[in-house]
Formats: sequence, C-alpha cells, structure tokens
Amino acid sequence: MKSPTWTSVRAKLATFDRAGLLELVRDLYAADKENRTFLHARFGLSEDVLEPYKATIDRWLWPDVLHKQNTSVTKAKQAIGSYKKAVGEPAGLAELMVFYCEQAAGFCDDLGYNDEAYFMALVRMFEQALLAGRTLPAGEWDALRDRLDRVRGISHNFGYGVGDDLDSLFAKYSNGDS
Repeated sequence: MKSPTWTSVRAKLATFDRAGLLELVRDLYAADKENRTFLHARFGLSEDVLEPYKATIDRWLWPDVLHKQNTSVTKAKQAIGSYKKAVGEPAGLAELMVFYCEQAAGFCDDLGYNDEAYFMALVRMFEQALLAGRTLPAGEWDALRDRLDRVRGISHNFGYGVGDDLDSLFAKYSNGDS
C-alpha cells in the first residue's frame, strides 16, 4: 500500500461537514503546541505573533549552558520556517531573521562560543536578513539595517573570518545596490 499523500487527506476532508472540520481542528490544536502557535499566528490571535517564534530562536541559539542545554541551528531556523508557513508577512520574517542574527552573535560574544558550523549558519542568515530587509519600506529597513550593522560589528570578535564575511555582505546589500 502506498503512503498517504495530501491528495488522500484532502479527499477525506471533503467528506467532513463543518462540525467535523471544527472537531478535527480542535483535536489538532490540543495535540501539539506547534499547532496552537501556528493557528494563533495564522488568525492573528496573539498580541505579539512573533513572540513564540522568538522564544524558540532564543532557546536554541542562546541556550542556558548552566543547565546543559545545547544549541540547534536547525530548530532555530525551523521557527522562522514555521512563521513563514503560518503568516509569512515580510516584515515579520525579516524581524525573525535579524533576531536570529542578534541571538547567535550575542551568544558567541557573551560566552566565547567558537563553532564553525554555527558561524556559517549566522553568515547565511545574515545574508537572508539583508535580502529580506531590503524589500521593506525605508523606515523599517533602516531600523533592521542598523541592528544588522551592530551584529556585523560584534562578529569581528569571532574567528573563521566571520567578521570579514559579514562586512562583505553588508557592503553588498545594505545600500540598495545589487
């Protein structure tokens, strides 16, 4: 038997009445915190729709090392991907990307964290944040660019050429060229 696909699920959903669909969504809502976060974001039910995504990014990029928590670039990036699926609003995406960069750089600077893969993920997200920010109105972009410039400055405290990489990206994308 073949694995079920979205087409199979959609066909089953087509047989539900309104009450059945509401019951299904309620069960999905109750089953998983990520489902609740997704629905709250999709329907704009929170005062700060970005807060749960920022909390996830913060947890995985700036863990509590005293409690032996570890980092996870993948889980932090998944928070941005989840927001994109739930809402995908460009200013929110850019904000999460800049926040990611701030948390990653802050953690490295604060604790002297020195991991090449973590640094390379920071460089890639920095570029994505610059590209996303450039699509925003000037006032919003200026504020995000200033925050990225602070990240760029901090990055010179790291090894692996991170500061040079961020300098190059900032020069390439921050002025509206390219």
